[in-house]
Amino acid sequence: MVMSFTTAPIRIGYCLSLTGPLAGNSQSARLAHEIWRSEINDAGGLLGRPVEFVCYDDEGDASRVSGLYERLLEEDKVDLVIGGYGTNSILPAMPLIIERERYFVGLMGLGVNNALSYTNYFAMIPTGPDPNAALTEGFFEIAARQTPRPMTVALLSADAVFSKNPILGARANAEKHGFKVIHEAKYSLATTDFAPILDAVAASNCDLLFLCSYIQDSIDLIRAIRKHSFRPKMVGAGMIGPQNTSVKTALGPLLNGLVNYEYWVPVSTMMFPGVAAFLDSYRGRARVEGVDLLGHYMAPLAYAQMQVVAKAITSTGGLDDRTLSNFTRNAVFHTVMGEIRFGKNGEWENPRVVQVQFQGIDSHDADQFRDGSKQVVVSPGGLASGQLIFPYALAL
Repeated sequence: MVMSFTTAPIRIGYCLSLTGPLAGNSQSARLAHEIWRSEINDAGGLLGRPVEFVCYDDEGDASRVSGLYERLLEEDKVDLVIGGYGTNSILPAMPLIIERERYFVGLMGLGVNNALSYTNYFAMIPTGPDPNAALTEGFFEIAARQTPRPMTVALLSADAVFSKNPILGARANAEKHGFKVIHEAKYSLATTDFAPILDAVAASNCDLLFLCSYIQDSIDLIRAIRKHSFRPKMVGAGMIGPQNTSVKTALGPLLNGLVNYEYWVPVSTMMFPGVAAFLDSYRGRARVEGVDLLGHYMAPLAYAQMQVVAKAITSTGGLDDRTLSNFTRNAVFHTVMGEIRFGKNGEWENPRVVQVQFQGIDSHDADQFRDGSKQVVVSPGGLASGQLIFPYALAL
């Protein structure tokens, strides 16, 4: 049923990278937001008012972000602003947000507020109070429990802004768990031939190969690793890309054995209330709208982002930025991503990053990834859904 409203809409403004290299994830987030908006308006809106989005495309260009948020605030006169997807769409907005003292819930920005410590910022990413370390903690923790115990690690990362914090976390986790870094290298995002880079890794004879890569280079790296003769005992940890359905289907069996981070996967330990129904709605629209078919990576977090904003509005009875921030800082939120409390720097009080190992993939079909049988949660123990196959070569 479509509700009839007699009051002005609540207008929420933000930008997403709907074109450019980040488009796939941003489009998935956009669909999740639209599903939330439709549901909330069908249920009577917020404070008896319908919700509208004003969303601009930043084209994956961080230099456009500040101007777009100024336009949202000055020209569009939106009631609230939220953060777009990723560090590139959130961090450039922060100076303006801080200047205007706005309430700001960002989506998947890693460590955005580490240096700024802005009290009205909240992070919709389950990396917790130490986001740099949380992304890769599970990779090193489970490696340290293997027999015979691996001792050395090579760190390989894209030379890009997004890799800075994960690499800091990887170094800290390696030291914490007693691994010696014996090789470290960066590569340009323009790299297409990874054979010489892997030759150098192989020359180190490392036990663990830590990778911090982004979508196309993730694909190229995985293909190159499978062609190379060198076989570390574990591979992965910080790759962006294998979470996406398009990357999963492109690589298929080449993913087997890879261990990598995820924020949500369809295993019994992560079937939080409402997430199955939401993903049913999402998948019903995803193919028609040409976005990520499964939505496991972006969609639950984007939907939960709006659940947080909605509870803050309805619980405080208004749209005052300071009041919304004070409430969010102290509340407990029950979302499709489970229970969330915000702590230091607006990060989740308790991290909930998992490491999964791809196992038993035998085709390029997306349907095999609908459940958790091909993406086994191996860390942390409380969310584990299966056992790690170690070393890497045994899972191929």
